[in-house]
Amino acid sequence: MLTRKQHELLTFIQTRLEESGISPSFEEMKEALDLKSKSGVHRLISALEERGFIRRLPNRARALEVIREPDTATTKTAARAAAAATSNTVAPLRPAARAPEPANDVIELPLHGRIAAGAPIEALEGTSTLPVPAALLGAGEHYALEVSGDSMIEAGILDGDFALVRRTETARDGEIVVALVRGEEATLKYLRHEKGMVRLDPANAAYDPQYYQPSEVQVQGKLAGLLRRYH
Repeated sequence: MLTRKQHELLTFIQTRLEESGISPSFEEMKEALDLKSKSGVHRLISALEERGFIRRLPNRARALEVIREPDTATTKTAARAAAAATSNTVAPLRPAARAPEPANDVIELPLHGRIAAGAPIEALEGTSTLPVPAALLGAGEHYALEVSGDSMIEAGILDGDFALVRRTETARDGEIVVALVRGEEATLKYLRHEKGMVRLDPANAAYDPQYYQPSEVQVQGKLAGLLRRYH
């Protein structure tokens, strides 16, 4: 027998799948059930999975499938509670309906060539894209760059990685940024300011910091994540 919160969550997931084919995010589930943290959502999902009501689809971000519906009389009560919790946006379970297969929650990011993690090299604008799980990205506009070089290895950024970058023109000291140098070369480095100069720091003891006049450096984004392919 499911608890009331488990019923509410199962109802919410089922209804969202029927409406759009995409599982709700953990943030949406937290708000719908009026929980204080996402850890409560994780516990409810694990309980439903252990009892055979849902399953997580492999290799998909934020993808759940309802494989069993409650067959007790409390289903209608739980459905009404879930509907009230989500401001009447959730309908009661419809046992006869078959939920569509959840869609891959993937975003195609523009892939703008290669960027140096060493001496600056040209960042090429291209027309190719890189599929990225939406769960790796936050708010804002993003793009991807392929990393070339080893100057950021101590930050876990390796040659051949794909840097996922949130587009911005401002950053704080200590953040890893994409810096356009003298309008023609781009590099991935820690941003610092020192004695009126902009200092771009590597994360490799074999490389020295690079110093530039503020007018020579333009921030084009901040590192938001990494993708790595294993061959």
